[in-house]
Amino acid sequence: MESTNKIALVTGGSRGLGKDMALRLAENGINVILTYHSKEKEAQDVVQQIEQSGLKAAALQLNTGDIKSFDGFISQLKQTLNTAFNADNIDFLVNNAGIGGYSAITDVTEEFFDELLNIHFKGVYFLTQKLLSTLNNGGSIINISSGLTRVTVPNSSAYASMKGAIEVFTRYLAKELGPRGIRANIVAPGAILTDFGGAHLRNDENLQKFISSVTALGRPGVAEDIGGVVAFLCTEASRWVNGQRIEVSGGMAL
Repeated sequence: MESTNKIALVTGGSRGLGKDMALRLAENGINVILTYHSKEKEAQDVVQQIEQSGLKAAALQLNTGDIKSFDGFISQLKQTLNTAFNADNIDFLVNNAGIGGYSAITDVTEEFFDELLNIHFKGVYFLTQKLLSTLNNGGSIINISSGLTRVTVPNSSAYASMKGAIEVFTRYLAKELGPRGIRANIVAPGAILTDFGGAHLRNDENLQKFISSVTALGRPGVAEDIGGVVAFLCTEASRWVNGQRIEVSGGMAL
């Protein structure tokens, strides 16, 4: 597809959902900068795949839980935009990077809580804040939440609480950035077969059967079910969708 010269930044784009988002964005003619935490080779593979389709792509290292590193990352991002994309700004921000974390409320430690807080809420909040001056007017922010903010599953209280905070934050972004024509929406995947959270769903056949039994479409999700929805939210077709939570779960627990 012909490039639109638009640029998306996808955090956690080296594998799983983030990889599929990056590839679907490219299919829609959008250039992509993706971040990775430790999987540099996987990230470069995604970059190559996108470049083979005739679009521009780059990968940058980022730990989204290390808020102090964000200024350095943004300097690197601006340099990459300048040299590799001949641009100053991005058009779309997809806050996808994250880790799984499962623990009963009685067993949650402060360290565990803080790690989830920094990666899933504080990191997203301040990375978004610091990128607002690098985001073009008329752009779009997509924050990735979870079906677990609507459906309660034991051992997910800390993780789901952070995602609930992100959903509130997203509505405030939509309100405050409205004058700049920037939209902010939430994509909330249901249970997905990836290596997320130590691949706990992919490795547990009984859990897969349970998920299938409570899902209207009768199966767990796969990464390829999610990226197209994120890409849609970065196109003109979604220009009137703002401040919304779109659950992409195949009709889970209806």
